[in-house]
Amino acid sequence: MSPILRSLLVLPLLLAGCALSIDLTPRIRPLEEKTVEGAGREKILLLDLSGVFAEEPLLTLEGRPRVPLLARVREELEKAALDDRVKALVLRINSPGGTVTASDILYREIVRFKTTRRVPVVAALLDVGASGGYYVALAADRIVAHPTAITGSIGVLMLTVNAEGLLQKIGVTPTAIKSGEKKDMGAPFRALSPEEHAIFQSVIDQLHARFVGLIARERKLPEARVRALADGRILTAAEAHAAGLVDAVGYLDEAVGAAREAAGLGAARVVMYHRPKQYRATIYSAAEPAPPTLSAADLARLILAGPKFLYLWWP
Repeated sequence: MSPILRSLLVLPLLLAGCALSIDLTPRIRPLEEKTVEGAGREKILLLDLSGVFAEEPLLTLEGRPRVPLLARVREELEKAALDDRVKALVLRINSPGGTVTASDILYREIVRFKTTRRVPVVAALLDVGASGGYYVALAADRIVAHPTAITGSIGVLMLTVNAEGLLQKIGVTPTAIKSGEKKDMGAPFRALSPEEHAIFQSVIDQLHARFVGLIARERKLPEARVRALADGRILTAAEAHAAGLVDAVGYLDEAVGAAREAAGLGAARVVMYHRPKQYRATIYSAAEPAPPTLSAADLARLILAGPKFLYLWWP
């Protein structure tokens, strides 16, 4: 009897006496480089920052693992940091922002890369580059807003919900056993007291001051002027340019050209990083199919996870 036939006969006996576990989840493969425009030895990295910024994926497609945004950005920047041919970075931003922490981490990661590699960074705001989207753009040396872009929305939003009335209607009375009077402040089962509201407002004011101070420092604007714009209003590209929040109104290819010029490059390839089988063909290729705004499911997840402080344009 051949070894192959013997193995086939033995296999059912082995399976009958043990549990077989097979993980069919696709593996997340290492990043690969794809040239999406241009030619030459030197490179300009195009980094896609689309959708709502959060520490974890807001929407996970069934059967396909998705790398969290912060992890992907860190991975791409670390890969670029090891490549001496990467001479400039372009941030393609299409985002209404997200959580305060995710926005701040993205800003810091880009500043860290820029400081380490000493390369120019240009941010290109596409459809939306508002609130946390604009916060991240402040890490760039130059900000270019698409002619139809919406930006601004400088401010902080806290999401929570009060379901006390609904629970009373259905006869449910939640009980919280707590170590202190304010331990459950912001819980969805009761209304905020005036003192608790003031505490949350104090936190929001401090986070707002951090945003305003960052704009004043990075854009070299008087803080009073920034505060006048920081009431949450949105701005068109032309209005943002007039206010000094962006450097130019233009298209993505012009932002790439500005990065090429700032790096002193005569010719360069624009490259993007991607996982195997992910589409990358032009400078408009997206890294992930992320929605530009919060879906109903995303909103429910944010609220149910507890109070969230957001740099987010949420109309």
